[in-house]
Order: sequence, then structure tokens, then C-alpha cells
Amino acid sequence: MRKRIVAGNWKMNTDVATGVKLASDLMQLLKVQPAPENVGVAIAPPFTHLSEVSKVIDPSKICLASQNCASEAKGAYTGEVSVEMLKSVDVMAVIIGHSERRAYYKEDYATLAKKVDLTIQGGLRPIFCCGEVLEERNAGIQNKIVEAQLKESLFHLSNEDFSKVIIAYEPVWAIGTGVVASPEQAQEIHKFIRSLVAARYGAQIADDLTILYGGSCKSSNAVEIFSKPDVDGGLIGGAALDAAEFHKIVQSF
Repeated sequence: MRKRIVAGNWKMNTDVATGVKLASDLMQLLKVQPAPENVGVAIAPPFTHLSEVSKVIDPSKICLASQNCASEAKGAYTGEVSVEMLKSVDVMAVIIGHSERRAYYKEDYATLAKKVDLTIQGGLRPIFCCGEVLEERNAGIQNKIVEAQLKESLFHLSNEDFSKVIIAYEPVWAIGTGVVASPEQAQEIHKFIRSLVAARYGAQIADDLTILYGGSCKSSNAVEIFSKPDVDGGLIGGAALDAAEFHKIVQSF
């Protein structure tokens, strides 16, 4: 049975003290009511918080993730944070290719492929994001867009390395826009992603692949979304900034 995961992406929110309290509050909630069997929990605070947050969480209950990493291993890259630096503060996974990184910082296929490679080589798990914007959805080319994102940045991996990847599908058009992606729309493209992986890597690897939904997910709709056969959890944005709300989402399986 493939792993179910609920991952919280804090984005550029909270200061260190607030972030440590948020992580501590979540930790306490999980001690009282642990995640359901076969459900993993991850949080991705800002870089500045990682070291302090790592001190207040139990890695057997909460996986510490980073929101990004450098596309180079080391060197004269002012302002960048390498995979080895992340490992030194107990980070276990890295979000790569988030729609905001693609849109605002023009991260292209080749750059993302390098980040994936470095993350896997460093022993961390990539949480690779893919998804289409509203214009692409309206044009009916969402499958073509997602297929290109996966093929160009992931499908060079060996079977062994690909098995370490988690995919997060982001319907960019349904994030903060007031437009809601239905559970059926989520299932449709998650199933498509799994079919692409099966064609490239075989049915077993595709079946074992965890695919997260990265749309506007909260406790009020998580149960319905997570009930879909190809939706294995969520990459949660705003709702991850409320420990009680995020904990409710974790319990939605």
C-alpha cells in the first residue's frame, strides 16, 4: 500500500518564534491523536526556521521539509541554500518546482531536474510539483502541460531513483482564485499522472507512487478529495498555518 502524506507548505509566513510554536502545537496534537495508520505528516517552514523547528518535532511523527534548494551543490552562489546545508539541520524532503517558483523565479525544466538530482543524491526525498495555470486549463491542454513537466524534469531518473519521488499536483487556477477544483477533476489528472508513470516505469512503481493534491484543501473538503483512488494526500498551503486545522486534515483519511 502506497504511503499517504499530508504536507504543510508554510511559504513566506511566520517568524521563527511563531513557527516554532506552530510546530510545537502540531506535535502536541499528534501525540494526543496520532496520524492514521500509513499516513505521514510533513511541514516545510522557511529556511530561517528549520534548525529551531527541528528541535521541537519528533522525526518519527513529523518529517521536516524545505520549500526549495539550490540547483548547485556548493560554491559562489550568494543567497542559495544547498542540499548538504539542509541535511545538516535534519531536513528529510525538499519541495521542488512549486508553481510560485516556476512563475516568479522562472525556474525551468533543466534547473528543476538538477534540483531533483541533487536532492536524491543527498539522500532526501523530492516533493515534485506540477500543474497548469487557468489559461492552459481553459485551452484544454492541462494534460500536455503536466506531461511535459514530468518528462523534462523527472523521467531521466532510474527506476530506483524515481521510486524516491513524491509528486504534488497543483491546479494553479484553483489556488487563491475563488475557483474551486472538484474532487473529480483532481482524480482525473492524478489518474493521468499515474498512467504516465506506469508507461515509463511500469505498473508497480506507478502504483507505489504517492501523488498529493496541491489545490485549496482544508478540513471541510479533505475527506472527499482524499477518498479518490489516485489522491494520496495533500500539499497544504494556508490551512497549514493553523495547527488545529492542519491536524484535522491529517485525520481526513
